Amino acid sequence: MESTIMSERGQISVPAEIRKRYKIKKGTRLAWLDNGETITVIPLPNDPLEALYGCAKDENLMEALMEYRKEERARDG
Repeated sequence: MESTIMSERGQISVPAEIRKRYKIKKGTRLAWLDNGETITVIPLPNDPLEALYGCAKDENLMEALMEYRKEERARDG
């Protein structure tokens, strides 16, 4: 577990090991998610579309779409 201390100005440092693992560099945007009990920090890609490229490569999306449509038709009667 890594830990840091917040400065008087509310700034924190991201530990070097985490910066390397998640490719966090100067200018990287970070999203802060607060669920009321914990805070999760997520690095955001500079180009969201490029980050998604190839993410469904091995998925059979056409088959999943056809199955969904079949189920939808069955519900509608």
